[in-house]
Amino acid sequence: MPHDLPKSYDPTAIEDHWRNTGWRENLFAQPTPDPNQKNQSPSVESDSHPFVILLPPPNVTGSLHMGHMFEHTESDILARWHRMRGDRVLWVPGTDHAGIATQMLVERQVVSEGTTRQKMGREAFVERVWKWREHYAAPFLAR
Repeated sequence: MPHDLPKSYDPTAIEDHWRNTGWRENLFAQPTPDPNQKNQSPSVESDSHPFVILLPPPNVTGSLHMGHMFEHTESDILARWHRMRGDRVLWVPGTDHAGIATQMLVERQVVSEGTTRQKMGREAFVERVWKWREHYAAPFLAR
């Protein structure tokens, strides 16, 4: 069969084309209200409503899972749907939301090294958590 699907997905084959099309056709542009005008409608071009949604980054724990894909897909659908309705959409990159999971993973690591967070003391343990965050969050913060 001449049109066999490749064994692995190559996003550049599709996503580069559509992203470039979006930029070329100005699909990502949003009107900016004039801060000097009072009582201006939410949209410069119409009476649409603003729609804001949070895009949480991958957890500082460093592991991605299907839950991230599912949540990002739902957010993407909502953002696109509101844009198609003519609403101004802002998809805001958020900050980490996995403090409890991070503490649990760092505690496991500390226990595997033969100590506990209580033996380390609060200051040393908090410093260790920050080091964990710097290690796992650095790739996402550098963008």
